[in-house]
Amino acid sequence: MWPWEHAAVGYLAWSLLVHAVRRRPPTGAEAVVVVLASVSPDLVDKPLGWEFGVFSSGYGAAHSVFFAVPIALGVTHFLSERGKRGVGAAFAVGYLSHLPGDLLVGYLTEGRLPIERVLWPVRTVETTYTGGFSGTLLEYLRRYVADILEGDAGTAAVVGAVALFSCVAVWLVDGAPGVSELRAAVTPNTRK
Repeated sequence: MWPWEHAAVGYLAWSLLVHAVRRRPPTGAEAVVVVLASVSPDLVDKPLGWEFGVFSSGYGAAHSVFFAVPIALGVTHFLSERGKRGVGAAFAVGYLSHLPGDLLVGYLTEGRLPIERVLWPVRTVETTYTGGFSGTLLEYLRRYVADILEGDAGTAAVVGAVALFSCVAVWLVDGAPGVSELRAAVTPNTRK
């Protein structure tokens, strides 16, 4: 699953949850956190596996249910203790949505549920990457774009596109939460 697809699935899950439970859209902080958390397993495991060889693949500790659940619970507890319960829950939903997303894509592309992706260190994914992080990423991206241009995107890419477009629509209906927070983070403060 591509980062934008993980972000879309994480945001959709969080938005549906807060609408159902709290009867409100996500806050800006929750939106930013759920998106960052939803891509965080790849931000950890892909470089460690593809570039540094810490893991035999891009699926290591950050993708492992044995680490993901305690991390999600720990961050949720830590932030709840500081009065940021919603942000902590958004982190947990985003992070934990990553794992079934990878399993779904594996099922759609391989025709089986690649459970080993989420069971490190009990089970591992054995692959070889010769291009390091950037080379492997560019090769995957090249194949992805070529498949789309050839009209052979596959079910996983179609599901990812539907998730992305659905997410953008829901995010806009939610009032585009997170935009003002991100703008404030990158805009220099000129007030004195």
